Amino acid sequence: METDEPCEVDILSHRARTVTVGGHHFALVSVADLTPGSRTAYEVRLDGDLAWPLAESPYPASVIRTPLPEQKLRFAFGSCRHATPMAFGEQSPHDPDALDTYARDLAAGTKTWPDVLMLLGDQVYADETSPDTKAFIATRRDIERPPYGEVADFEEYTRLYLESWGDPDVRWLLSTVPSMMIFDDHDVRDDWNTSESWRRKMAATDWWHGRITGGLASYFLYQHLGNLSPAQLAAEPTWAEAQKISADGADAWDLLEGFAERADAEADGGPGYQWSYRRDFGRTRVLVIDTRCGRVLTDGHRSMVSPPEWAWIKEQLAGDYDHLLIGSSLPWLMPQAIHDIEATNEAMVAGVWGPSWAARGEKLRQLADMEHWAAMRESFEAFLDLVRAVGRGDYGPPPATICVLSGDVHHAYVAEADIAGVSSKVYQLTCSPVHNDVPGFMRVGFTAGWSRWAARLTRLFTLGARILRPRLTWHKLAGPYFGNMLAVLEIDRRASRITLNKSYAGTRAALKPAAAVPLSWHNNLPPAKPRRARR
Repeated sequence: METDEPCEVDILSHRARTVTVGGHHFALVSVADLTPGSRTAYEVRLDGDLAWPLAESPYPASVIRTPLPEQKLRFAFGSCRHATPMAFGEQSPHDPDALDTYARDLAAGTKTWPDVLMLLGDQVYADETSPDTKAFIATRRDIERPPYGEVADFEEYTRLYLESWGDPDVRWLLSTVPSMMIFDDHDVRDDWNTSESWRRKMAATDWWHGRITGGLASYFLYQHLGNLSPAQLAAEPTWAEAQKISADGADAWDLLEGFAERADAEADGGPGYQWSYRRDFGRTRVLVIDTRCGRVLTDGHRSMVSPPEWAWIKEQLAGDYDHLLIGSSLPWLMPQAIHDIEATNEAMVAGVWGPSWAARGEKLRQLADMEHWAAMRESFEAFLDLVRAVGRGDYGPPPATICVLSGDVHHAYVAEADIAGVSSKVYQLTCSPVHNDVPGFMRVGFTAGWSRWAARLTRLFTLGARILRPRLTWHKLAGPYFGNMLAVLEIDRRASRITLNKSYAGTRAALKPAAAVPLSWHNNLPPAKPRRARR
């Protein structure tokens, strides 16, 4: 949490002192010794004074839920939440915020409680600020000069988080539902780390250093620390050093700035930082992969994650579990036609059609956001190898499902992959946006991208670029759905299903199912024989 001055924070008799960074004060309290399967209401006290819940709060008490390993699990997830509706007032350009609506439904008791809320990128929009944030920025600097009304430094990022998570519904939701998060490009800037050319262009500005250090330092504090277990927190060197600095009465900003510089340098072959993480919930393993900051983009080589991080990811796959959920802000499996276009663009930029086409391809890459897994073919194939190895039992008994949970693309869909030799069912589950929209022409493109005629057309592009066909096929089971969405993945032993929920305006905003898709069924039989890939 963030407090307005240095203090001691007390939750259920577990205490922590605040850490000062950039003039702001943060506390992280680890609460231990809770009973499995319990619901524990709590209060927050600052130097002994009650600070939470707020007086006359309309919400139920904030509680900590500790699930039992064998109980059913429910994961709510989505991505892309533009500024809270409160920041726009009655002039909000979007449909009802799915996260606000979900929070109100939970408070009213009309929705079943999730065990985890996963936010898969673009939790804040540093490059598309609200009128309220622009007004605040204008009190600090001239917004007629770059970066104009975009966020420029750590102080402006803290305002962005206050605006987004100070929303009363979301503030209460995050106080009572466990959360997991990972960034995407708009948490820093559109097309963040798209290519080496993009990085050079940003580095040449006089404002980028403040933007990237402020973005990564604020992400570390507001989002990433909450992803870590108590044991991982105890071993986290930057947080431990920040605590020491604050204990001596100093501000830890210089430490966090240096940390952010090193983390950003990974794309240039520098030391970097591992933002990816793993959490286990009973017999469900969740592996969240950083697909933005950990990219390698030097010397014409493009990889979604660095070699050390690939090695770490492989280590996390070993074990005996019923379901593997892989969080990736960017979808692994896109509509086939869009996949082919992005793959062709990568070959074009690499020079398959000569230097002049390479230059055009780079402009197109940045203009059309062609930087998903499909646009990094080596990484796409390496990811496929990981999925195949897990699904055929190389790392342990094959799980019932391998699901890639993603956002980014401002629509929702469910797709199933057909991979030869794999016993597990493999799915791409995409849900986005939570609070944003998508232009009409893009809706047409995403819808047409799943059609056979579009795939046949774009296949000609890949043939011309001398690109081999992927070693798998995939087909859509549901979608695409447009509008503000939040998905819920339910797991009961080896059975699972996903529900895509859409927010609707009305006298009272409502979150209603757009589709429910069964993914696997519970049984006590041995794993099914491997299925052949469809031709």
